[in-house]
Amino acid sequence: MMSASYQMYIDGAFCEASDGRRFTSTNPASEEEWATFPEATAEDVDRAVKAAHAAYLDGPWARMTPRDRGRILKRIAAELETAGPELAIAETTDTGKLLRETRWQARNLAEIYDYYGGLADKVEGRIPASGDTAPLSLILREPLGVVAAIVPWNSQLQLAAFKIAPALAAGNTIVLKPSEDASAAIAAFAEVMDRAGLPQGVFNIVTGSANPCAQTLVSHPLVRRVSFTGGVETARKVITSSARNIAMLSLELGGKSPVVVYDDADLDSVVNGVTSAIFAASGQSCAAGSRLLLQDKIYDKALERILSRAKEIVIGDPMGEDVHMGPLATRRQRDRIERLLDDSSKAGARILTGGGRAGRSKGWYFEPTIVACDSQDYPIVRNELFGPVLSVLRFSDEAEAIALARDSDYAFAGGVFSQDFGKAYRTARAIPAGRFWINTYRVTSYMMPFGGSANSGYGREGGIEAIHDYTQTKAIFADLSGERVADPFVMR
Repeated sequence: MMSASYQMYIDGAFCEASDGRRFTSTNPASEEEWATFPEATAEDVDRAVKAAHAAYLDGPWARMTPRDRGRILKRIAAELETAGPELAIAETTDTGKLLRETRWQARNLAEIYDYYGGLADKVEGRIPASGDTAPLSLILREPLGVVAAIVPWNSQLQLAAFKIAPALAAGNTIVLKPSEDASAAIAAFAEVMDRAGLPQGVFNIVTGSANPCAQTLVSHPLVRRVSFTGGVETARKVITSSARNIAMLSLELGGKSPVVVYDDADLDSVVNGVTSAIFAASGQSCAAGSRLLLQDKIYDKALERILSRAKEIVIGDPMGEDVHMGPLATRRQRDRIERLLDDSSKAGARILTGGGRAGRSKGWYFEPTIVACDSQDYPIVRNELFGPVLSVLRFSDEAEAIALARDSDYAFAGGVFSQDFGKAYRTARAIPAGRFWINTYRVTSYMMPFGGSANSGYGREGGIEAIHDYTQTKAIFADLSGERVADPFVMR
């Protein structure tokens, strides 16, 4: 039964779609429709972008000092301290992500906004060195304008924060679109932004389908920057659409991240690291370590221990405090995983544990699954599954491990376990990735950049550098000599 009704947030006000249409969201743990959202029209998106553009050009935000913008970001952080638990419940209900994790991420949100609030008045230009007779030269860093931010359903509040916080700190305005598969946490977050006192039009949320909502947003002539997190196929459409307005673009996409385990690794750390890499968040993470590469000498022993640990994972209601894995977020994702597993099994892959629906009558649950693979060409090895499925491969030496790890269309993250730091470091340097772990996995910090290359996208989010990605440079030359400008046709 429906229990929640959310609105969009445009030009400082909560609102419905212009034609009154709404869409529903389903709780993945119960398969019950539980919330509704406005289905934005192209006209709604246009209104949101124009409101953001007006706020960027002429509103109080345009005249605000960087320090005052920073104070507003810190107010957002303070509001999140109170609103965090409620936002966590909304996200868990809508996505099936464990409440224990969404609560932690909600607490972390406040730190992200506080961090970028502190950076707002530190976006500085420079004065290049010049000769005594040269004009004064200034290089300024200025905001871009309207930023279109599109986030997926997984870790949506955290992923949105890595776009919103640096963009606002740099002086831009934003139109944010959450995934139509799960929009509740983002829609609820609008209340936080409203209470924080952002000037009208600076921050806007539109909800709805890819077409017309997302397509209209990324191709809008007033949008100067598009920040997209999602899948590869959708990213290709975003690239095409954003070409119409020549918007700057960053893409944070998926991964098929390798975890290399050498025969001198500490197996206790390996078991915990691999479990975290693939089964945390039910494997629904772009950084999921879904390709496990085990060296010959420890292959059997390490695999036996990882299998044993996988069989101990508690699957259940994501609201439960003792649950290790909740459901997948969508039925569509579960069906795709089943299809790719079946295709791989027919090709020769061997399912060692899992591979089924966890024996539950309701909910899009899927068992922790480990598959022995003697080829990198199986569909489950080549494709990002976005679920709790681990492909295990064998290697003989460092060179083969690196070759196997590199053999992928993705380059988002990866990990290596070895007590020989030199070997571990060489491996980390040799494997293409935007983020890499040595003797651990999934440890993160908002002060560190992340992103990928190849089919994992381009651009980086997080850290100090991110704020510069929402600015552009302007060069100014000023003649301070007091002399008249020389005749341009007289050469001296």
